[in-house]
Amino acid sequence: MVLFGLGKLFYVILLLINAVAILSEERFLSRIGLGRSTNAGPSFGQDENTTKSKVIQLIGAVQTLLRIPLIGINIIVIIYELLLG
Repeated sequence: MVLFGLGKLFYVILLLINAVAILSEERFLSRIGLGRSTNAGPSFGQDENTTKSKVIQLIGAVQTLLRIPLIGINIIVIIYELLLG
């Protein structure tokens, strides 16, 4: 008996990507120090590949690159759920 199939895994991944895509930089990200303006670049002697900078870059990439495809994917999933769900 499979409790966690590929379909549910797809839904979880889709919901997590949607959650990252709708994060507001002004309202939320800058308050917790993850805004793009807080990542102006490494100072002298600092490592530029810190975990924080990678998280900021990942959030920015998801918001920039996946915004339009997510709209289409969400519409397809909603139609699928309405018809066959």
